[in-house]
This record gives sequence, structure tokens and C-alpha cells, in this order.
Amino acid sequence: MDSTIIIEKSVIILAVFAITMVMAMYSTLAERKIAAWLQDRIGPNRAGKGGILQPLADGMKLFAKEEFEPNTPNKFLFYVGPAIAMSTALMTSAVIPWGDRLHLFGRDIILQASDIDNAMLYIFAILSIGVYGIMIGGWASNNKFSLMGAVRAGSQMVSYEVAMGLSIIALLMMTGSLSLREISLQQEGLHWNVFYQPLSFLIFLICSFAETNRTPFDLAECESELIGGYHTEYSSMKMGFYLFAEYASMFISSTILAVLFFGGYNYPGMSWAVENWGVNIANVIGIGVLFAKICFFIFFYMWVRWTIPRFRYDQLMHLGWRILIPLSILNIMITGIVILRHELLAFLGF
Repeated sequence: MDSTIIIEKSVIILAVFAITMVMAMYSTLAERKIAAWLQDRIGPNRAGKGGILQPLADGMKLFAKEEFEPNTPNKFLFYVGPAIAMSTALMTSAVIPWGDRLHLFGRDIILQASDIDNAMLYIFAILSIGVYGIMIGGWASNNKFSLMGAVRAGSQMVSYEVAMGLSIIALLMMTGSLSLREISLQQEGLHWNVFYQPLSFLIFLICSFAETNRTPFDLAECESELIGGYHTEYSSMKMGFYLFAEYASMFISSTILAVLFFGGYNYPGMSWAVENWGVNIANVIGIGVLFAKICFFIFFYMWVRWTIPRFRYDQLMHLGWRILIPLSILNIMITGIVILRHELLAFLGF
């Protein structure tokens, strides 16, 4: 491989890692500010102007806190759990197209760490590994409440992965590709998939809440029943990894929602901007548009958390298995019928 490409991809990977961490950090501040706004409070305002340094103060606090370990024979797994959760939250960003391309140093730089043909399969594979981080952490804590929280989280994530995967099948039937870059290119202008697959978007959105353990699907962490959930026995930065993994997952899932259904970096008039302002300016605007969409979904996650009460566990499973999965299958059938009708009409010359 050309050394220039290695340097180029390394820079993109480091930039994506840094952006993900910064977004995860400041999502904690945004969560508190939005909660304060909805509850008519001020929120954090002492660490820097308007509380802008609060995430840094929280990080320093987690680093400085005393680290304790439960009396468990599985100390290695106790350390591995948070590492898996954090790693899987970051790995999914590798296949996301953050923009089209930039023309720098006489070459076109694709704003994507890795453009693989089966990107959606890669994302679902990483999501399935993320369950192990929670299960291992809860089991190795040697605490019945942590174990119960881990079992709840694991069964919830596995259950909703089925509906999420089925909801994507209808979209893939329509786009004909598993590549996120190809899916983004097909949504030029306002040809966003949400207008063609609204039911698929709604199911995917609901499943994203369950996959990230966000309210109203935060049964794994409900304080009134399970203390702190699967990370009850964790302290210092090991607990910080679990907390950061949740916010990083929220950022990545918001990005995937924007790319799959809302055009990603595409915006109305992008082709005109390329012709009149050049590739670089038009695509920098596209990056800004993508992050605006991401911030909207992050706000939506937080808005729902502080608005809707938590489901009971039987309601959670009923929604996943008896409502979302049948709806996903129905959506696949409807999409198949529409595509078949379109192909028959094209064959017949209509």
C-alpha cells in the first residue's frame, strides 16, 4: 500500500477518534443543560463560562477517584468488560462517510476511514460484540444486582438487534447496496431514504434507543431496582469507560441514522455549490450539515430521556418481539411488492 494512503487514513482515523471522544465528553454537558432547560433549572455553570469546562472537570474527577475492586475471582474479566464496551463503541465509526471528498495536495481525499462493500454487516457484527462488554462486566463483578442488570441489558440488546436488522433489509432492498458511501451518494439533494422508508426509519430509531440503553429502554440501569445496573461495582475510569461508551454509542447511532435515512452529508444545492464554490468548500459545508443532523438526533435522544417514563421489562420485550419484528417483516413484504411492481412495469414498457 502507498505510504501516502497510510498517512492519509491514519490522520482520518485519529480525527474521527478525537471527534468521537469530544462529542461523547460534551454530550454529558449537553445532557445536563437540556435536562435543566426542560426542568426550568440552570444546570452546571461553575466550571468555566456557562459550565463549558464541566466535562474536563468530570474526567479529572474520574481519574482521581479511588479505585476499588470487588472480591471477585475474575479480575481479568473485570478489567476487560469496560475495555470491550469502549472499543466496540469506537470501532463502528470506521465505515461511516463523514463527507464526500476534499482535493488537497493534488489528490482527492475520501473522508472515510474504510469504504467496504458490506459496511452494514460490519456495524451489526460490532454491535453484537458490544453485548459481551456488558455481560462480562456484570458477571465478573460478583454482585447479583450487576448480574441482573447485565442479563437485562444483554437480552434487550439481542432482542432489538433482530428488529433493527429486519428494518434495514427493506432499505437495502431499495438501495441495492450495503456500502454506507453508496447509500449516501444515492441520497443526493432531498432524495432522502426517510421519505421512501418511513416505517423502516421509525423501527430503526426505536431500536437505537434500546441498543444504547437510553430511556425509555434503560431497564439495565434503573436505579430504583438495580442500584446502578451492570457497572455498580465499577469506579474511577473503568466506570468512566462504561459511561463514555454509552455517549459514544449515542453519537455513532445518531450518525448512522443521519447517513442511512437523512442523506448524510448531502444537502439541497450541493451540486450547485460544487460547481460555483469548488469541491472543498461544498464538502466542508456537507460535513457541517452532517454534524447538524447528528446534533439534532443527540438532542432528540436527550429530549426523550427527560420526557418519557421508563417501560416495564415485559412491555419492553412485548414491543420488540410482538410489534417491531412483525412490522419489520410487513415492511419487507410491502417493499418487495413495490419493487416487483416497478420491475414488471419497466419490463412491459410502461
